[in-house]
Parts: sequence; structure tokens; C-alpha cells
Amino acid sequence: MIDTGFSWGCRSLHLNEDNGRFLLLAILILLYLLCGAAVFSAIERPSELQAHGRWNGTLLNFSETFNISLQDLNSFLREYEAAIAAGIRADALRPRWDFTGAFYFVGTVVSTIGFGMTTPVTVAGKVFLIFYGLLGCAATILFFNLFLERIITLLAVVMKAVRERRIRNSGLLPPGIHHDFSAYSLPGWKPSVYHVMLILGLSAITISCCASAMYTPVEGWAYLDSLYFCFVTFSTIGFGDFVSSQNGAYEYQSLYRLANFLFMLMGVCCIYSLFNVISIVIKQVLNWMLQKMSCLFCQRCNKANAFLGRRNAIRPGSRSRKGRFGRPPDSDGPCDSDTEGRRLSGEMISMKELTASNKVSLAIMQKQLSESANGYPRTVCSSSCHNGFSGGVGALGIMNNRLAETSNSR
Repeated sequence: MIDTGFSWGCRSLHLNEDNGRFLLLAILILLYLLCGAAVFSAIERPSELQAHGRWNGTLLNFSETFNISLQDLNSFLREYEAAIAAGIRADALRPRWDFTGAFYFVGTVVSTIGFGMTTPVTVAGKVFLIFYGLLGCAATILFFNLFLERIITLLAVVMKAVRERRIRNSGLLPPGIHHDFSAYSLPGWKPSVYHVMLILGLSAITISCCASAMYTPVEGWAYLDSLYFCFVTFSTIGFGDFVSSQNGAYEYQSLYRLANFLFMLMGVCCIYSLFNVISIVIKQVLNWMLQKMSCLFCQRCNKANAFLGRRNAIRPGSRSRKGRFGRPPDSDGPCDSDTEGRRLSGEMISMKELTASNKVSLAIMQKQLSESANGYPRTVCSSSCHNGFSGGVGALGIMNNRLAETSNSR
């Protein structure tokens, strides 16, 4: 009865792998949030308490010096906070709602950055923003997805060309291919998600460092503050504590605003692509964790692990080797044969059938080795392994079958 219970639990896990991945990710994100809250609370809370103490002391000293009650002083500060929300500062700043200021605002809206330094205060402006942002944010997300598709295609073409050149120069090509290598052109090859992540990461760092080198002298920020602003902006977090291009006048103002726009556009697109590639790596980790958990809580899997060394052994009642989520491995031969069906049912097979099966397997192996040597694509049967990356919408749908780790032909 215990074995039956575990078997039923395994079948349930096989049928709900996506739900298990979703639940595991939700738990990990919750733990990540708790850890982040604990770290930031330990780092920032003492500074907050000190700032409150200094501010209360300043208010009390100002009230006693100028003989103003704390109630009147707090009322004045509330009006000043309302003025700040309207874009009024003690220092001279650029107009918020001229055409260039409004263009900067709508750019932060559709890109979902939302610095918060400029907000509509009229009822008509707030109503228009709802409908404007609904369409604009959707169109911008589509633009980011199309950019992601093209940047991965570009990286794949470049990396594939580098790989072909390396193979050509290594002298490992079979005879007869040297003169017409472009006809073979590694058609089944796809770039690794780790290589794409490395290239996008280096690109994001380069853009951030160059943008910070521009912001530091122009805005008067520290270089670390400029790097912090770049990450907050490019990742569309947009706290609003640092906002570029807000002073009344700059030297070479038109050139600076153009460079600011281009850096933001390239940075947001690059970081968006990087985040989506990192999500593929996170999904790989989730798949690995689910595989470990499925075998940890499944007695049959633990017992089957003892026989992994005998890969070609055929035993009564044994099942065909499958993935840990019940998926059959990749195969280039027929997926459903009479011999395989008898193996799945646990029936003993004759020596003649065993010999014939081994001959077929040997032929398939020779075919695979020949195709690998000649650069032909590896064919996959219709019931190929489901690696946890099929389907998907948005960015995940775009990256499916474009990277080596998400391709069904792995």
C-alpha cells in the first residue's frame, strides 16, 4: 500500500509539473523577499532613525528661534510638499509641462519607468493617462519583445559564424566539406543561453559605465550614484530619487538630452533582454530542483537509481528509462515498437528480439555519429523530450527553440 501511494503521488507530480514549478517559484520569491527585507531593514533602519532625530531637532530649534508653533510650521511644510509634487523646487528647474518636459514624461510612462517627479494633477490629465498608458505600455512591451527576438537572432548569427570559422581553422572537418562548408552551415546549432547572458551582461555594464561617465560631470552626481541611477532606470524600477535632465539649463543641452534619450533606450532594451535570459536560467534551476524533489519523495525512483549502471539490462517488470518527470528520452528511431511495448508491459522478450533491437540501436547510433561528423541536423521523433520550456508567451515564447537549453532538439 505504501508503494501504491508513492506511485500515485509521482503520477500526480508528472501531470502537474508546471504547477509544481509555479508553486516552487512562488515560495522561492517569498523567501527572497523576506531575506531582502531583513537585509535592507538592517542596513537602512539606523540611518532612518538618525534622520528622524535630526529633523525633529531642527524643527524644534527653528520653532524656538523664530517663535513659531510646531502646528503652524507643519502646516507650512505640508504646503511645500504639495508644491514639490507639482514640480516646484527651491532651485531653478526646467519646466515640467512644456513640450520637451511632457515628452520626457510620456517616455517614462510607456517604458514603465515612472520616476514620479512629474505627475498630472488635473482630472482630465489623470483620465487621459489611464487610457494613454494602457495602449502605450502594451506597445512598448511588444517593442521590447521584438527587440529581444532580433538581438538573440543577431547573437546567434554572429556566434554561429565564429563557431564555423573555429571548426574550419581547427582542421576537424571531414574530407570533401572544406570547399563548400556553407552548404552544411551547422543548421542544427543554437547558441547557449549562458553565452547570450554573458554578452548581454557585458553590454549592459558597458552602457551603464558610459552613461555614468556622462551623468557624473553633467548632473554633479558621484559616479556610484550615477551607476545606481542607471540600474534603477534601465530596469524600469524608477524610484525618482535621482532623475536626469531636470536642471533649467545645461551646456550643450540639446546634445545632452539626445544622448540621455539614447542611453535610456539602449539600456532599457538591453536590461529587459538580460532579465528574460536570466529567467531561462532560473527556470533551469527550478526544473533541476523539481527533479531532485521528485526522486527524493519517490521510493521507486530511489530504487531505480541503483540500476542506472546497467543501462542495457532488461528485467521482468522493469520500465523503459524515462526522465524524472515521466518523459521518454530523445530517440532517432521509431518511438512505438512492438518490442518496446512488451518491455513497458514487463513481459520477457526473446533473444532473437533482443538481438534485432540491439541491431536497430546500433544502426541508429551509427547514423547519429555520421550526421554529427558531417554537420547535419539531428532529427527528433515526434514524442521528443519535453524539457520544461515548450510553449510560453511573450519573451519566454520568443526564446523557446532559439537557445540551446530551450530547444526541443536537445
